[in-house]
Amino acid sequence: MSKKVMILPGDGIGPEIVEQACRVLAAVNEKFNLGLEFVEELIGGSSIDVHGEPLTDAAVERARSCDAILLGAVGGPKWDTIDRSIRPERGLLKIRSQLGLYANLRPALLYPQLVEASSLKPEVVSGLDILIVRELTGGIYFGEPRGIRTLENGEREGYNTYKYSESEIERIGRTAFEMARKRHKKVCSVDKANVLEATILWREVMDRLAPEYPDVELSHMYVDNAAMQLVRAPKQFDVLVTGNMFGDILSDAAAMLTGSIGMLPSASLNEQGQGMYEPCHGSAPDIAGQGIANPLATILSASMMLRYSLGMTDAADVIEAAVGKVLDQGLRTADIHTAGNEKVGTQQMGDAVLQAL
Repeated sequence: MSKKVMILPGDGIGPEIVEQACRVLAAVNEKFNLGLEFVEELIGGSSIDVHGEPLTDAAVERARSCDAILLGAVGGPKWDTIDRSIRPERGLLKIRSQLGLYANLRPALLYPQLVEASSLKPEVVSGLDILIVRELTGGIYFGEPRGIRTLENGEREGYNTYKYSESEIERIGRTAFEMARKRHKKVCSVDKANVLEATILWREVMDRLAPEYPDVELSHMYVDNAAMQLVRAPKQFDVLVTGNMFGDILSDAAAMLTGSIGMLPSASLNEQGQGMYEPCHGSAPDIAGQGIANPLATILSASMMLRYSLGMTDAADVIEAAVGKVLDQGLRTADIHTAGNEKVGTQQMGDAVLQAL
């Protein structure tokens, strides 16, 4: 039975890195006779340029009919001055919301070959393997009311609403507990319950869920302390679960522990197992078109897609092994290059992964 995959190259370096991931997918599709079918749509600035909006309703409906989605990145200075309601990032929020992609899985895994690329000491990060589970469709990014208003004294004021319902917290909490069961059976729930009522409720719900998972150890940590601990002693963590805004920040911090955000994939899943897969980094418009972007995070995102949404674990294993082999060969893009290694570009790195396959 065939599986349909939507490709959303996006903006900036998105098309370059997605191209390499698609080459890898095509190779394993042929190697394992996976029956993958690919369709392509526009999102972000590229969609604005053509359709006048960052994601069309037609593209969303087409996405609903697909089994999984592979995304590059969105945004860039070209669209920074347009109305906020139709900026590229609104397309990303729209597809997450419309497809119910509530669970963002962001692994921070340090390949042993890249220990020297990390900004922290090898003894602090060697063996690092963290999974951040970020709630993706609620919290302050989606809360209403929101806006910019003028007060009686004539001063302008920006405001946003941070809120979570019990069902939203329970859903992402269960995801974290289930993921921990497949790993090292530890969940650290990150909140700011000392000052935010929304996260007081968050902590209460997590504590209520914990007895259902007696094999998993639950702990709590305030987000400011969690940020400090990620830098001080990151290997203390197994699964971190938190809300949308805190997860956005902490996952980028964790990414840099691994040497480069250019190495890290992510998955955003809904309750049906449909997922959107994308690298953790952004569109990097400053290097777009130069052929120097690291495609490995996108290639590994494609591997996660095969594993989590399509159930094609053998193909996923082969891709991940190929990436490891390429790193063993000493090939590095600029973001992970250190002395003694060979610096290569986007296309060359894709070629190397294909050869390793």
